[in-house]
Amino acid sequence: MEGSLTSVVIVVIAAFLTPLLLHRFKLNVIPVVIGEIIVGLIIGKSGFDLIEKDMWLQTLSTLGFIFLMFLSGVEIDFSAFSGGKKDATLPNGKKEPNRLKVAIVIFIGILILSVLLSYLFVFAGLVDDVFLLTLIISTISLGVVVPTLKDAHIMKTAIGQIILLIAVIADLITMILLTVYVSLTGGGEGNMWLILILFAAGVILYFIAKRFKQKSFFEKLSRGTTQIGTRAVFTLILVLVALSESVGAENILGAFLAGTLVSLLAPNPEMVRQLDSFGYGFLIPIFFVMVGVDLDLWSLFSDKKLLILIPLLIIAFLLSKFIPVFLLKKWYDTKTVVSSAFLLTSTLSLVIAAAKIAERIGAITQEMSGMFILVAVITCIITPILFRKLFPRENLQERKRKVSLVGANQLTLPVTRELSPKLYDVTLYHTKLDKADKQIANSLFKVKEINDYEVVTLEDEGIFASDIIVFMTGDEETNTPLAVEAKNRKVDRVIARIESPQLQEQVRENDVEVFSTLLSTQALLRSLIESPAVMRILTNQENSLFEINMLNNQFEGMTLRKFPFTGDVIFVRIFRGGESIIPHGDTELHINDRLIVTGSTEYVDELKRELEFCEWC
Repeated sequence: MEGSLTSVVIVVIAAFLTPLLLHRFKLNVIPVVIGEIIVGLIIGKSGFDLIEKDMWLQTLSTLGFIFLMFLSGVEIDFSAFSGGKKDATLPNGKKEPNRLKVAIVIFIGILILSVLLSYLFVFAGLVDDVFLLTLIISTISLGVVVPTLKDAHIMKTAIGQIILLIAVIADLITMILLTVYVSLTGGGEGNMWLILILFAAGVILYFIAKRFKQKSFFEKLSRGTTQIGTRAVFTLILVLVALSESVGAENILGAFLAGTLVSLLAPNPEMVRQLDSFGYGFLIPIFFVMVGVDLDLWSLFSDKKLLILIPLLIIAFLLSKFIPVFLLKKWYDTKTVVSSAFLLTSTLSLVIAAAKIAERIGAITQEMSGMFILVAVITCIITPILFRKLFPRENLQERKRKVSLVGANQLTLPVTRELSPKLYDVTLYHTKLDKADKQIANSLFKVKEINDYEVVTLEDEGIFASDIIVFMTGDEETNTPLAVEAKNRKVDRVIARIESPQLQEQVRENDVEVFSTLLSTQALLRSLIESPAVMRILTNQENSLFEINMLNNQFEGMTLRKFPFTGDVIFVRIFRGGESIIPHGDTELHINDRLIVTGSTEYVDELKRELEFCEWC
C-alpha cells in the first residue's frame, strides 16, 4: 500500500512540475501533454524506473484516458458544419471555397492515401495490420490543432475553419474506425449491431438532457453546492462508458459519445471551463505521465525493424496530409498550404488510444505500441512549430474584431462611428428601409439591408461568424431567441437589448450580456449623484475607462513593474475569473485577465493591439 501511494505521489508531483519547467525554460512551443510524456519517460522504464504500477495508478490512468476522450468529444464544434458566409472573397481576391465540401474531399484523400501507404508497409513486411495502420496514419489531433489555431488568431478565418473541419472530420471518422477495428479484431467479444444500441441510447439521452436543460429549476440547481449540471455530465459519462463495455465496445467510445452529446447541448461555458480544469488539472496529466512511464525506449532502439519504422512512419504521416491538402493551392499560396499540411500531420490522443487497445487485445506487441506512441509524440513536437514558422503573417487574421449590430436605431447608429476602425470591423444590419429613411441613413451611416431577422437570413449574411453580435432591434421577443441561437453557435460575445426581467434571466442563463435602457439610465443617474468624478472619466472621450483582454502569451507572468507599454495608461483593476484585483507593481499578468485601464484613446488602442492579438506567441 505504501509503495503504491509513493508511486502515485511521484506521478502527481511530476504532472505538477511539468508546466512549471516548460515555462521556466521557455519551452512553450512544446504542448504540455508532450512534456508530461517526456517527464514520464524520465521517471519510468526508460529512465530511473521509480514507478510501481498497481491498481491505484491503473485506475487513475484509465479515468484520465476516459476523461481525455470525453473532452475530445466536447471540443468538436458542430456549428462549424453549418458553413460560413456565402460568396465571400479571400484577401487575395479569389472567391472563397465551400469550406465543408473542401474539408470532406481533403479527408477522403487522406483516408485513401493512408490505405495505400499502409499496404506498402505490409508488402515491405514492416507491419501486419493494414486496418490499424490506416487508422493511425489518417488520424489528426484535434487537441493540438484547436489551440494552435487559437494562438494564431486564425480560427475564424476561411483557412482556419477549413483546417478545423478537416481535423473534426478526422476525429469523428477515426474514432468510428477504431470501434469497428476493436469489434473485428477483439475475438468476437461483441457484435457490430450491438454498438447501434449504444448510439441509440446516446440519442435518447440527448433528447432527455435537452428537455431538462430548458427547465428553470435545472439552472437553479446548477448553482451552489448542488452543481446538478456537473453531476449530470459525470452521470452521462459513466452510463455511456458502462453501456459501451456491456455491448462489447471500448469504454473510450462511450466517453467520446458523451462528449459529443455535451457539445451538441451547448453547455454553459463556465461548466466547460470547470470540466477542463478538472480533467487537464488532475486526471489527464496522470494518464500522459503514465504513457511515458510505460514506454521502454531501450527495447525500441534495440529492434532494428522498429528503428526503420520510425522515420518511415513520419514520412507516411507527412505524405498522407501533404498531397490531399495541396488541393488548397487553388485558393491559397504555397506557404499557407504547406504550413496547413504540417499542422494537420500532428496526431496524439487517438494514436495512443489505438496503440494501447491494439496492444491489450494482442494485435500488436508492446514494443510496436510504444513505437506508434513515440512517432505521435515526435509529430506533436515538430509540426506545430513548423506551422508557426511557415504560416505567412500577411494571412493572419486582421487585428480587428468583427462586430455585427442587428437593428438600426438612435443607439446603434452613432456607435458604428465611435468604435475605433483600427480595432473593430463594424457592420450594421437592418430590415428594408423606406426610401426616405434609406437616404438619410446612407448619407450619414453605412447600413446593410436584410430581408428579415430570421436565423437563416442572418446565417446567409455570415453574422454568426462575428466576434461580437449586438441585437438591438426594437422587439425584445426578436432579440431573445436570436441571442440564444448566437451563443449556441459559439459566438464569443453576444449582447441583447432586453427590458423584461423574465427574459433577461432567460438569456443570462445562456451567457448572453444584457443591455437595458431603463437599467442603464438608472445606473447613470445614480453614478452622477454618488460619483460625479467617475462619470467624468466614463464620459470623457479622450480619457475614458477601457477593458482589454490579455491574450498575448509573450506577457504571461510578467509583472506590471516590468511591463514595457505603460506609457500614459493607468491600470485601474484586473479581473481574473471571479476575482477582482487592485493592481500594483508586483502584480503579474496572466492569460485571459480582463484589464480595466484609463488613458488616451490612441495609446489604449496601441495597448489593445499588443495584448489582445498575438501573431506568434
